[in-house]
Amino acid sequence: MDQLEFLKLVVHRLEKAGLTYMIVGSYASGYWGEPRSTYDVDIVVAFSVADLPTLEKLFPADQFYLSSRAAIDAIIARTQFNVIHPDSGNKVDFMIENRTGWAGEQLARRKRVTFSAGFQVWVGAPEDVIISKMLYYREGASDKHLRDIAGMLKVSGDQIDRDYVTRWAAELNVLDIWQAVLSRLGLM
Repeated sequence: MDQLEFLKLVVHRLEKAGLTYMIVGSYASGYWGEPRSTYDVDIVVAFSVADLPTLEKLFPADQFYLSSRAAIDAIIARTQFNVIHPDSGNKVDFMIENRTGWAGEQLARRKRVTFSAGFQVWVGAPEDVIISKMLYYREGASDKHLRDIAGMLKVSGDQIDRDYVTRWAAELNVLDIWQAVLSRLGLM
């Protein structure tokens, strides 16, 4: 199973169970910008501890690796846990939604899009993907995040609410990164 088939499988199971999610990370920036390869699938989810039995049914132990303890800890701490498909080596990082500030707005702003023929998913709004990429860049200084932002501005620039990004970039202390990206692309 390739990574896109894995993503389809995960999304199908989440939707069938009625769970709230959105694709973020490289798949989201690739949708709004320029696609690139990635090692895993990043998905923000609105899970509670009560959803654990559902997760265990969606990702059974005979097909997937899912640490129930790691999932509970992540849900309580509002961090992340992963599910691995050992036969293919594919992995999904489930990031538990944070309900405060900018992070609390993301799921409400998600967009329903078609990734490929007949494959619809919820994906993070381009502005929120840009903001998250700036936060990841601040944490690890990986240029891939800046390239993702630049690609999104090149491909979907007319759809991106720059005022929204600027407001949250200032509040989240990444305004310098945002201004540097805009300046580098001649958009300031």
